[in-house]
Amino acid sequence: MTTDGALAGEATDLLQHLIRNECVNDGTVASGHEHRSADLLATYLDGSGVEMERFEPEPGRTSLVAKIYGSDPSAPSLTLLGHTDVVPATGEDWRHDPFGGELIDGEVWGRGAIDMLNLTATMATGLRHLALEGFRPAGDLTYVAVADEEATGIHGAKWLCEHQAEVVNSDYLITESGGFPTRGADGGTRLPVIVGEKGIYWCILTVKGVPGHASQPLRTDNALIKAAEIVRRIDEYRPQAEMHEIWRRFVDGLGYPPELSEPLLDPDRIDAFCEELPRLGLARQAHACTHTTMAPTMMEAGSKINVIPDRVELQIDIRSLPGWDLVDVRAMVDEVVGDLADDVEVTFRFADPSSASPIDTPLWDALQRVSEGFYPGAKNIPFLTAGATDARYHRALGSVAYGFGMHSPAIGSAEYGAMFHGIDERVDIETLRLSTDMWMALAQDFLV
Repeated sequence: MTTDGALAGEATDLLQHLIRNECVNDGTVASGHEHRSADLLATYLDGSGVEMERFEPEPGRTSLVAKIYGSDPSAPSLTLLGHTDVVPATGEDWRHDPFGGELIDGEVWGRGAIDMLNLTATMATGLRHLALEGFRPAGDLTYVAVADEEATGIHGAKWLCEHQAEVVNSDYLITESGGFPTRGADGGTRLPVIVGEKGIYWCILTVKGVPGHASQPLRTDNALIKAAEIVRRIDEYRPQAEMHEIWRRFVDGLGYPPELSEPLLDPDRIDAFCEELPRLGLARQAHACTHTTMAPTMMEAGSKINVIPDRVELQIDIRSLPGWDLVDVRAMVDEVVGDLADDVEVTFRFADPSSASPIDTPLWDALQRVSEGFYPGAKNIPFLTAGATDARYHRALGSVAYGFGMHSPAIGSAEYGAMFHGIDERVDIETLRLSTDMWMALAQDFLV
């Protein structure tokens, strides 16, 4: 493990350049422009001794794969997976330019600083210096910087796993995010490791009505009114909480006192408890981790201000718990739509069930050993993320896939969480140092 600040400086500079590349993914094929960052990373890694290959399923949607080959084909292999695309940002909402990559008071500001260019940069820094130091692992060490994670990975991890599985597949994989230090009830440090993620079901409800003149609205069949009623029903819908193994082990790992842990593990009490909990971040996290959720996010209606709309398209982001499939999700949607079913067409634009990896593995043990070198006495605890990562595509290939990093306590976990796809995204240099050192220490522990 290095204690030299020079590597943190390299990671900081690399992160700043990744932010300034402005690889904004708005969900369209023509967006992203991840070739900018693939070129940057290839230039940075050039001359270190790693072997590199690029893949571009669509113009500009470039992913980079870099490897340090192992000496023993039978030894466990490890992939560090980062993405180079970011979500859009509205500059006037930020205190600093979201694509300026400015270093201010020891923090790098910009879109992607947390999600997840910080890890993408530190993974590359750690890999480069392992190679320069002559590191020769028993199993392969692979670094993949993918395009299109922010739009389900169709032109990135999904495409690679379907078309280049022999290049990117490994026994074990680490991607975002995890590793945010949390204080346990005993005062000790807990480091969440993402071992699974909720399923994604992006649903479109097409609500039908009858057009008419808006100057005579009485007894019209207004599709927008019906769509608004469906939105109201979604807001009021209360599915039953489910206490799955990952959530139970997370709560148990925190060691909360009974007055806190018992309602968090009781499916009949957790809803009321979350409504009353003063810590909003914990309340939202607890609710999302124990419920299949629905959130109406986009609506398109009407053609003209004086025309009663006869068609409304309502988009709903549904995140499902482990064990749910499309049949279960569709049943929930049908329950919400209820008596309006004859006027509503239900389609799913994207459907991918929840995925998870086993907790008791050699990689888990290695992460625990390495974590204690950064936070003495720390305990790693499993966590289910409500968001989606590219780990699910690698789990489908048979990889054990976790989400992790190594963060300083300078920015609290609640504030970190709010910055994902939020405003004023930033990361402190100490976190960049810790993560860079952690990737190197993990490779030296796990792959030798």
